[in-house]
Amino acid sequence: MSTRNFHDAEDPNSLVAIGCIKPAPDTLTKLIRRLRALTLELLPLEVDPDSLNDPTSRVITPQVISAFRASAGDFQDALPYCLLRARAEFMWDANHNPADYGENLARAVACEVLARRIVHLEGQARLKDIMSTRYQHRQVDGDESEMSSALEVAIDQHCTIFLSSTEAQDIINALWVGDIIQKNNKAHAVEYVAYADTREHTFWAHFDPSRLSVPRYQNIFRIAVWLFFLVIYSRAVREPLQRLDINHKGLDESEIILYTMSLAFIFEDFFTLLRFVTWRAFSFWSAIALVTDSLLLAAFTLRVLGLVTVDVDKETALRLHSFQILSCVSPFIWYMGTMQICVARMLKESGIFFALLSLLAVGFAQALYALDAADGSTEPASSIFNVLIQGLLQSPDYEKFSASPVGLTLYYLWNAVTAIVLLNVLISLFSSAYSDVVDDAEAQYLAFFASKTVGMIRAPDSFVYPAPFNLIETFIIAPLEFFPVVRLNEKHYAKLNRYVMGTIFFIPLIFIALFESMLSDRKHTWMNTWFRGNDEGEEDSPASRNPPVDDPNYPGLEISKVSFEELVKVFPNTSQSSEAVIVHEINDMKKQLQELLKKLDKLQA
Repeated sequence: MSTRNFHDAEDPNSLVAIGCIKPAPDTLTKLIRRLRALTLELLPLEVDPDSLNDPTSRVITPQVISAFRASAGDFQDALPYCLLRARAEFMWDANHNPADYGENLARAVACEVLARRIVHLEGQARLKDIMSTRYQHRQVDGDESEMSSALEVAIDQHCTIFLSSTEAQDIINALWVGDIIQKNNKAHAVEYVAYADTREHTFWAHFDPSRLSVPRYQNIFRIAVWLFFLVIYSRAVREPLQRLDINHKGLDESEIILYTMSLAFIFEDFFTLLRFVTWRAFSFWSAIALVTDSLLLAAFTLRVLGLVTVDVDKETALRLHSFQILSCVSPFIWYMGTMQICVARMLKESGIFFALLSLLAVGFAQALYALDAADGSTEPASSIFNVLIQGLLQSPDYEKFSASPVGLTLYYLWNAVTAIVLLNVLISLFSSAYSDVVDDAEAQYLAFFASKTVGMIRAPDSFVYPAPFNLIETFIIAPLEFFPVVRLNEKHYAKLNRYVMGTIFFIPLIFIALFESMLSDRKHTWMNTWFRGNDEGEEDSPASRNPPVDDPNYPGLEISKVSFEELVKVFPNTSQSSEAVIVHEINDMKKQLQELLKKLDKLQA
């Protein structure tokens, strides 16, 4: 491969380098295909994916990075997005072609590593545009894709290499604290702008209801609401037998607040997500929310049915079932994320175990049920599954099959297979998943943090009403935007929302405005420096390399008697692998040998 440096192909003073352009979907599709062709040429054979992310990789060299940068021509800002899209296509190829899984996996990793290295080489001024500008490409079926940015594509694919980079985390942290905010332009497309450019730095300028959409403040508000919800839930399920009294048949204040907040959570979890967010945003924790909301809804339905029924016995039974279902909610709402990354990965890996277990359970259940039916009478099928589950949970009931040697043999075999084979398979899967997460803990955490941050702002809602106040927006404010009779124009609708949110969230907005206008002001950076100290170890200014000395005690003495440039000449080149250094030295020797041979030829002539 040629070692040509392609940096000269880029003109930093060109109009293309100023701002961020948005190519048409067909243009980006052509660029993605070109990047795929380059990657196929770079990696025609399988390589170790771990070696590609090595800073001194012999594959992803500075020359290769320059070649990929030059391949985008005038569309440099869209290059990380296109590389990540190429990564998604290579992963699709890997998952649908097992024979070439290793080759395509390495190509996908190479595209992600290249996207990270290229972003690292871009200037800080262009970083926000490169990471947050939203593009479209042409899909396989010919339709245009949804608008998405490089950051969103990386989050959808869980690109830990890309998301753990300093550049990605700078943008994520800016989004988390609200330094960068979403703004809808005239075409109703989402743009990311600096919040400081939209407001003056005063208390009343920061007293802005839109600041409730900042992920940091959303997170604090949600934690406070969730703790209040736990208190109300604990009161609602306390001593449910009191409701059997004739004076406690109706809903008390704890139940009313509980089910009102539950309704708000249901609207937040489903209505908002289904309206604004793509299917890629659904995760393991969305499934947990689905189970929790379903249980709360079922408990509320049974409770209401018990209140409206006339039959006393039926009312008592419905009330009992309602509290039984409500009690099952407790494990889900108290499980607030302990080791959630590891647990989510473990449960994902356990799919193989449950698939094998389901097939095996059906076979043994059918065999035992057939043996039970051989004498002309059968027990309920649920009893067969009950003893199988007991055996799986290490509490087998051998007495149930003591009268049937064949049935007892089958039950012995079931317990042996599940205890010795399947459970050990599950343990191995869990161990592997836990090891993978722990070995890459930092990158996994940063990717999870990025997903959480972007997930809070991904729905382009100008006015965010956190639960349970989203019920006010749904039933009172939102109809004024959609229904023709009472519909307000855009200006009056925005004004109404600001008044309503300013009234409801007056106290939280006061704290936010005080914090942003006073405590987080740049003029108070000396306080942060005093608490955290100066990070002087990363300074690399020219003055630090060859510092002048004017010591009054010892005039004429110097530090820089040997220049910095002379000192570093003996340093090894740590940006290149050992193989690259050897090849470079061999090439130098070849050049010297060629020059020597030319001189010898001249002397002989």
